[in-house]
Amino acid sequence: MLRMEIALFLVLALVAYVYFSAGKKYTQLHRTFSVLLIAILVHLIFDAATVYTVNRLDTVPLLLNNALHRIFIGTMVLVVYLFYRYIAILVQEETGKRRRPDLAAKVFLVIAELGVLLLPIHYAVTPKGNYSDGIHASVCYISMAFYLFLCVWLLLRNWKQLDPKKKFAIGAALGIEVGVSLLQAMNPTWLISGMGLTLMTLSFYLTLENPDILRAELTEQKMSMLYLKSQVNPHFLYNTLDTIRIQAQLNGDKAVSDLLMRLVDFFRLSVKVDRQMVALDDELELLEAYMELMCYRYPELECEYDIDPDLGGVQVPNFILQPIVENSLLHGLKNKGYRGRVRISAQKTEENRMEISVCDTGSGFAEGKKDAIDQMLLNYARQAPKLEGNSIGILTVQKRIKLLCGREYGLWYTENPTGGVTAHLLLPRKEEWVE
Repeated sequence: MLRMEIALFLVLALVAYVYFSAGKKYTQLHRTFSVLLIAILVHLIFDAATVYTVNRLDTVPLLLNNALHRIFIGTMVLVVYLFYRYIAILVQEETGKRRRPDLAAKVFLVIAELGVLLLPIHYAVTPKGNYSDGIHASVCYISMAFYLFLCVWLLLRNWKQLDPKKKFAIGAALGIEVGVSLLQAMNPTWLISGMGLTLMTLSFYLTLENPDILRAELTEQKMSMLYLKSQVNPHFLYNTLDTIRIQAQLNGDKAVSDLLMRLVDFFRLSVKVDRQMVALDDELELLEAYMELMCYRYPELECEYDIDPDLGGVQVPNFILQPIVENSLLHGLKNKGYRGRVRISAQKTEENRMEISVCDTGSGFAEGKKDAIDQMLLNYARQAPKLEGNSIGILTVQKRIKLLCGREYGLWYTENPTGGVTAHLLLPRKEEWVE
């Protein structure tokens, strides 16, 4: 059995090396998985130590044996709690629902860890091998049952809303752990609890946390962004150049020079795709060039900015604002003859976050359109890549924010009481970013 624990540790150590060397993860889900990997590696070390010492009760001091067992069971309780937390965060990101069992899970963790520290330990000595039993050992079984129940409850309660791949990953992991736990309960001398926890970790790693899968998703999103940038509305380019031509006939060269300068600025900035993240100031510079050209074409179109000066250096996904503003113009203000106002705001919110909003005074959503957009943005992961259509811009923006910043961030729309719509982008406030 000792050899199995050592083998499990080496396998997970390799997984941890690959995972952490792939780059730092910023989302709550990835941070939880990172802590889980470290916790289970520590647990396997003490699992191996207790497998050795429990079968040498006559030579290993009882005090040492007890200390090792308390750490072994204490880390096991922590690991199964982290499994619950990982699944709960995953479900919340998929459904948008609050994690209601969190308080009960944390309270139980504290009670269980106190039990691990204070309850007496008893050892059963049998011809097939020794193991710890009694009330102290029951803590791990009760903890396992409690957290597995919470996970199964979350899975069944949100079954219809979860992505099939995520349902499979959670279901497979829980099935493995339930099976191993039952075998361990029926055969206490087998000492295979570490195998169940390791297989659960591997199932999540292989299906949801594999760095190669994450890199593939990033590549897909970068290709979508490249396509979007290559397809900058050709009508916009044609009409702008036509406006410049007409203006050249009507007045001197200064206005033409200014228009050409802004057009050059726009395309110079829009083709910068070498970085996934850019400073907010750079993103706004691109947007200002675009809006100056649009406002020149449509004199009754106004654009206002309300940007917190402290946010200029914050890193945001590249090329996310222009598609949102263009969407406001084409689907809101176009119906009103481009008469109206677009207001771009960027303000700090709580918990090191910020919100960028794009508010227009356009015609608002057509009947049923908002519900369709809400569903598309909510189920962004299930949407097949699109190469045409009005929703390519906002869908690409949503996917890139979720992938680069974390699933707790993203894009959503609200209707203004006085008419028009507002696009909201929730983003983290970071001035440095590891890609």
